[in-house]
Amino acid sequence: MMKTTALLRRSLLSRAVSHQTSKCSSFLACHPSPRANSCNFFSSSPDYANNATHDTFWFDSHDIIQQPYLNGGNHGSGGSGDHLVIKNLAGQEFAHLDNSHNDVNHNNNSSPLEGPRTSVLMELPDRVGALHDVLKYYWKYNVNITRIESRPVNNNDGNQPKFDFFIDFHGKIGQPNINALLHSLQRLTTKLLVLDEKEVHWFPRHISELDKIANRTLDAGTDLEADHPGFHDEEYRKRRAKLATVALNHRTVMDGNRIPKTEYTVEEVETWGLVWDTVEGLWDKYACKEYKTSLNLLKKHCNYNRNTIPQISEISSFLQLQTNFRLRPVAGLISSRDFLNGLAFRTFFCTQYIRHSSMPLYTPEPDICHELLGHVPMFVDRDFCDFSQEIGLASLGASDEDILKLARCYWHSVEFGLCRGEDGTTHKAYGAGLLSSFGELEYSCKERSADDPYGVGDDGMPLRPVIKPWDPAVAAAQDFPITTYQPVYFLAESLQDAKLKMRKYCEDLPRPFFALYNAQTETVHIDRPVRRARGIPEEEGGGDSE
Repeated sequence: MMKTTALLRRSLLSRAVSHQTSKCSSFLACHPSPRANSCNFFSSSPDYANNATHDTFWFDSHDIIQQPYLNGGNHGSGGSGDHLVIKNLAGQEFAHLDNSHNDVNHNNNSSPLEGPRTSVLMELPDRVGALHDVLKYYWKYNVNITRIESRPVNNNDGNQPKFDFFIDFHGKIGQPNINALLHSLQRLTTKLLVLDEKEVHWFPRHISELDKIANRTLDAGTDLEADHPGFHDEEYRKRRAKLATVALNHRTVMDGNRIPKTEYTVEEVETWGLVWDTVEGLWDKYACKEYKTSLNLLKKHCNYNRNTIPQISEISSFLQLQTNFRLRPVAGLISSRDFLNGLAFRTFFCTQYIRHSSMPLYTPEPDICHELLGHVPMFVDRDFCDFSQEIGLASLGASDEDILKLARCYWHSVEFGLCRGEDGTTHKAYGAGLLSSFGELEYSCKERSADDPYGVGDDGMPLRPVIKPWDPAVAAAQDFPITTYQPVYFLAESLQDAKLKMRKYCEDLPRPFFALYNAQTETVHIDRPVRRARGIPEEEGGGDSE
């Protein structure tokens, strides 16, 4: 049985945003771009001001709508002069812009993929071509749009209908091309407001930033509690300290999968073998088919057997080839937020120490047996990896309340999840806490008659669990014990079913932004400016703007 502390443990958004058609107001029928990827993603997103839902267009990183006839000609006339006062939503003066740099060449390559972003709210009349008239100035001044959202304006005066547009773009006030853009937009809009940045919890933007959180352990891998089986074993504590040092010194980008080989002792290998022997006979009966398929691949390619503890460097390399997942050594337990953030980058924080040999079938914390026998086989399955990344992406910048909800979902699925067997009636395990625990694996999956009683036995353990259909909203509110078998398990129809329902749940969370993971650059792109100002890693100093 596995116990944890208060920690709950543990593309492009792991999915392409579906191409959809939508009934939009007439001005949304903007001229098609010569580039196929422009203005072709459509989704829905929460509003800055009042969380209303409205339409969102996602633009490709480089593809702003461009029309050949826009090279020259009249780009608008009239306006309010050469000086512009910009205000925020609260009506406070935000900036004074000098329009002396209005002659900005669109060939200026000053729009980086990452860097400062600005958000504006524009009010436009509902007429054909209104949006097109605005977007051409983004092309003229070489400003890269990252997001457009629209919503109708409440019209109680009987005048011409209007729409509000929320637009995010690269650049900041003070840059000549941004100043020129805002001057031009003011002539075309009935309202132009610069929106304040949203302050969120710090989160990694590039995979290298996982190093900033990997060592924020709740314990250092050596600070054992008094009830730990190895508490009084000085040699065991020294061994834990040595393995912790390896993890603390690891750097994700610099080292990659070059994790130093761990020379496990004879005693440690014997402990591994005892655990293997105990659960191996139950996997065929109670593990899901994806686990069994993946385990056979690991036996073939990663030296999985009872006589050898596999090296996480070899496993990580294999996982990257199979599912683009990787293992990253960690010294001890880390917070739920930090752990889930790692999953957004398809990275699993993995311990290397093993449980104490005096109690080989019990561990008060995740150890190498739990990680390699419980978690790793499931990371060979792409649906499961996508499912895990969904939770991770939703955790970026999330509130403490939502982190708790996501951590509960993780617990009731990745750690203790069940799915239907191929016969449609039996229950199979895909959760690591079950697959690495012989007692709870059988307890959770064995068939029972309808007459078997519920309740608690003389040993204080539940006589039988309650099985609920997998529903992330219900799981997010379901508390759980950490020192006994689970009284409640959640049953998915399949891993695909689990993933799709988790995705829908994450989409409905009141997220501060939407995150897209770029696997090639190993970077998370967000759809609006934020300030990572809370929970900043110590070496970071002050907050930063995105």
